[in-house]
Amino acid sequence: MSVNPESVQQLLSSDSFSDRVRGLNQLRQIEPKLAFEMVKPLIKDPNPRIRYSAVSQLDPIGNENPPEALALLRDRLFNDPEVDVQSVAADVIGGLKLTEAYEDLQKVYETTPEWLLQMSIIATLGEMGDARGFDLLKIALNSENSLIRTAAISSLGDLRISDALPLLLPLATDEDWQVRFRLAIALGQFEKSKVEKVLTELAQDPFEQVAQTAQDILSKMK
Repeated sequence: MSVNPESVQQLLSSDSFSDRVRGLNQLRQIEPKLAFEMVKPLIKDPNPRIRYSAVSQLDPIGNENPPEALALLRDRLFNDPEVDVQSVAADVIGGLKLTEAYEDLQKVYETTPEWLLQMSIIATLGEMGDARGFDLLKIALNSENSLIRTAAISSLGDLRISDALPLLLPLATDEDWQVRFRLAIALGQFEKSKVEKVLTELAQDPFEQVAQTAQDILSKMK
């Protein structure tokens, strides 16, 4: 059976959970501008799994109407009762580079008790590419949660702000190999002259994955 807007809309409007899931999956085959209009009602679906899938699809179809996509994402970020839906809203805000939402992300990070949501916000700041995120990433770098710390390292690398190097370089001796691994990848975003010494040290790391990653990055740097 061929996929067309009418058949997908029928699935999306169904009372059946499985039909709505099928409709969301098939929505990827629909022209983005139309798909954006069709997915909007599912963003507030009673089922959290449907909401999660619908919100996630706003990247990239939210580019069809960034202001409206931002309003939808802000609503889910602040008001959804499920933390994973809030988290995917944060992810999509970064993916769409909706920098207008930076202060919203900061507010939620500072007030939520949910580490998963905090981690998603920290990870999305790097993808968003807004330099205002530096101060929040600096705080996250000292989190007691190792996943938030590693997300902060990656995002600082993505931002490529030189002021991050004094914070990142000492992590080459961190006892957590995952921190050192993320550090090697992050340092690959900076000028070779500023990070070569530490990357050379990481290339001799006792943990093979860290060492190999640092070696590969050094070989690709000019």
